[in-house]
Amino acid sequence: MKKTTVLGVAAVAAATGWVARAAWGIPTQIGASRNTVQPYAAMSPRYRDRQFHNSEPSSTLVPGTDAGMFKSMATRGSTGRPRQPIPLATPLAPSVAGDAAVTWYGHSSVLVEVDGYRVLADPVWSERVSPSATVGPARMHPTPVALADLPTVDAIVISHDHYDHLDMATVKILTRTQTAPFVVPIGIGAHLRHWKVPENRIVELDWDESTKIDDLVLTCTEARHFSGRGLVRNTTQWASWVFAGPKHRVFFGGDSGYTSRFEQLGETYGPFDLTLLPVGAYDVRWPDIHMNPEEAVQTHIDLNKGDGSRGVFVPIHWATFNLAFHSWSEPIIRLNESAAEAGTTVSVPMPGGRIDALSPTPSSKWWIPLG
Repeated sequence: MKKTTVLGVAAVAAATGWVARAAWGIPTQIGASRNTVQPYAAMSPRYRDRQFHNSEPSSTLVPGTDAGMFKSMATRGSTGRPRQPIPLATPLAPSVAGDAAVTWYGHSSVLVEVDGYRVLADPVWSERVSPSATVGPARMHPTPVALADLPTVDAIVISHDHYDHLDMATVKILTRTQTAPFVVPIGIGAHLRHWKVPENRIVELDWDESTKIDDLVLTCTEARHFSGRGLVRNTTQWASWVFAGPKHRVFFGGDSGYTSRFEQLGETYGPFDLTLLPVGAYDVRWPDIHMNPEEAVQTHIDLNKGDGSRGVFVPIHWATFNLAFHSWSEPIIRLNESAAEAGTTVSVPMPGGRIDALSPTPSSKWWIPLG
């Protein structure tokens, strides 16, 4: 056999092996099938034509922008990545949970404290946010703490089923290491059952439905987004969340575009001591489903009944995974400028950092040297 032929065979074999590794486990990662989800989703009045819908007409991508997006992907280079390593704070968990506090682990993964209760929201500890372990957006900083080292939590809440918010490996570990219920939007329970989460630990809610854990009320609230882990979209509901104790309230935005519905949520459930709102991965090509920093400030104002000076705003959905085309620190620069104009208190922790909303300290602007 000629040398070139041998090399060609070796190259094909290597490529085949790489493809096999990339595809390994994908069906399980994707989760439950549409037909499995259907009986649960169909119970929602917001489910029609075999899918969920936003209240306001929405598009995941502005028509006609596909070609420009592909060009941006091909030419973005290191845009969206910091010039230096992202610093981590040492997570500190008080023996007794606080009244209104949050520890941010990166992206949208947070540990919220409300009147002595702990809620773990959108926990994602995997290296990639993808159905593949070898292909897809990878972490730009390590997780600040091991899952096994988290304190005992009272609830595990999910906003929607995208890979950067619902992670199979993390769910499986938490099923072993914690005893708290998984409180999720309707339809997502099918994914959890597929991953062997016990039925008695699954609570599924539609928008404006609540569940109680002693004196803690968890309410599933509206968001403007979409769902999907495979080729079919919108088979499960997406949501924001209200965590309300006897004295304090926290709003967790998960992932959402701006919507006037937030003003209604503020009237119904606000005001809030702490708002956790997405500020990254925005783009003019998908304005309906990801808010930009200025819209996030407006959302904070809406949720607090028109008063931007109420409560503390902690940004989420940025810094950890490169999911758009803006520079790494742009969301926080824009956020702070907009918040200053609105009189809104913003606190930006390092990954692993804890913010007490009742006695916030000024941010150190640790992100500036990173670019």
